[in-house]
Order: sequence, then C-alpha cells, then structure tokens
Amino acid sequence: MKKTLLFASTLLALPAVSYASPYFSLQDGDGFKRFSVSVGALHVMPQGKAQPFQVNTAVKEGEVADVGDIQSQTVKDNLKEGFDPPFLLETALNTLDTIPAAMSGTAQIHGLESWNNPGTGLEADDVTTLGIMTNYFFTDNVSFEVKAGIPPKVDLQGKGKIYAPFSAIAKPLGGIAGELQLENDIFITDLEAHGPAASARAWTPAFEFQYHFGKTGVNKFRPYVGLGLMYAYFNELEINPRTEQDLIAAGHMIANIKQGQAGASLDGSPNDKANPKVKVEATDAFAPVITAGFTYDFNEKWFAVGSLSYAHLQNDTTITVTDATHGELIRSKADIEVNPILAYAGIGIRF
Repeated sequence: MKKTLLFASTLLALPAVSYASPYFSLQDGDGFKRFSVSVGALHVMPQGKAQPFQVNTAVKEGEVADVGDIQSQTVKDNLKEGFDPPFLLETALNTLDTIPAAMSGTAQIHGLESWNNPGTGLEADDVTTLGIMTNYFFTDNVSFEVKAGIPPKVDLQGKGKIYAPFSAIAKPLGGIAGELQLENDIFITDLEAHGPAASARAWTPAFEFQYHFGKTGVNKFRPYVGLGLMYAYFNELEINPRTEQDLIAAGHMIANIKQGQAGASLDGSPNDKANPKVKVEATDAFAPVITAGFTYDFNEKWFAVGSLSYAHLQNDTTITVTDATHGELIRSKADIEVNPILAYAGIGIRF
C-alpha cells in the first residue's frame, strides 16, 4: 500500500489553576514568547468503518474461452443449482474422471469482469507514537502550529471474505450434445483469517492556526482551539503473506482463462506460463483537522500540554495482481476511512 493515517493530540487531565506569582504578575499581554516546542505521546484512534472492495479482472463479461482439460468432479461441483445436464453429458461426467480438451469445448464466462464485495474492506488499528508540536505565536493569543512525529507502522485489519461470482455456459463438443450451466461463488481470500491484512508506515504532518484563551503573565492554565489541514502519505506498504498467496492463486485463475484453459482455472491449477505479482498502493490525502486543548505553565519557559484532535481523513487503496505475460490480471480497490481522534500529552519549552 502506499499511504494513509495521521497525527495530532490529547491528555487524560492535568490540574487547572490560575494564580499569581512573580512570573504571572506581568502586565496583561506582556512577556509572551514567540516560539514553543513540545514532545510527548501521541495516540491515534481511527473511527472509520471498512468500505467494500470493488474488483475488476482481465476477463470481460461474456468472454468465450476454451475449457481445456477439466476434472469431471469439478464440473459437477460447479453446476448451477437445480440444473439437470443433458443425458449424454451427464453420462460422460459419470464415466470419465477427466474431460479432455478435445471434448470439453468452450465456455462463455460471466461475472468476473467487475463485482462488489459487501462486508469486506480494511480498517486501521490504533497506534501510539512520539509526537512533536512546534508553535509560532503571532500575538499572545494567535499561533501557527506544525504537528509531526515519528511515523508509526500501522496495521490494517481485513474484514470479510472475497468471492468471485463466476457463472458460465459451457458447450462440450461444440454444443452438439447440449449445454452445461455452471454457477458458483469462487473463494478468493479471507481477509480476517491470518492477522492484519496489510501494514503501512504513516507520514501525517498537520498545519493548524490556533487561538489561545487567557493571557501570558496572568493565566497559568490556557485552553485553546485550532483549525487546520493534515496531509497523509503512506509508504513501506506490505501485504499479509497468506493473503498474498491467495491473490497469486487468483491471478493464476485469471491467467488460465485468458490462455484458453478455463477448466484448469476451476480445478485450481497454476498456469505454467504465469508468474503473478501482488502490489499494494495508497493515494495521498488531505484532511481538515480540528483541535481542542490546553497548556499549563510551570514557569516562564516550561509547560505541559494536552489536546484532542479530529481529522476527517479518507484515501483509496488499490491491490493489483500483474504478470509479465498477461499484463494486469486483477485490480481491487477500496476506500479506507480513517477519521481518527488524536490524543496528545506532552511537555514543552518556550523561547
């Protein structure tokens, strides 16, 4: 995959006090410092729900392919429910272990060009990392903050199982003995079965204008609010090895159909001329972010800070299966709703 998550802020709670001291006895508005930086724990809690995968393959709707050799039991297992084969074809299926290519004829294939997978998708896990916040104060009340930190490795949990809605009209012996109606949902992969379906490293800097209530030299405890923009970029995208194996097997299935070996596709046999590779990518994304927080001054320089932020973040993730001989075999795409709440608690210094 290639991109998506976030950064920002919150805390559990620090005491809120306003009282006078030598530092806080300055005149209202005097003595504020232009720059501040804080370091602390940043906990990201995605709130988005899994969005279904949309799958496209290289097999066009209604494409006609040679069946080639196919096991008789495979044909029986994929007959449309309630369909009774013509007498001669049923006899052949009950007599032969394998239907040879000379008899199997062709099949017109449906359902594999494009389909949705309700109940599937990816969801980002919670993650904690080191947050770094820097602020430049235009006035005692208005500042511009840059939020950053150590880019965390984020697990993407898979949801649901992916099936291919295969159907076909087969014409053994050119159709002179009748037709076979085939229909089955072919299992591709279980996104929940093998741990996180994928992972990525998230780079999510954010830029925010903030308004700080109260005054330097008067209030130790100063709430603030902020509004800004987050940029999300993901690299080091990796897919679960077991899920990758399932997708490679699906790539062989499509390659077999394209090569005129549709029977081998249903049998689950690998294509001897294909070497499918799986690639995961994610789009960059911009998201609005809002923040509510506070600072608590220990003295003129040192302070504690806590905040909660929310970013409305969503990006696209694309998984492709390609082969040097057959080109792109499968393209699967899903939106990832991250929509995180970010909690930050840190210690800072002003200068």
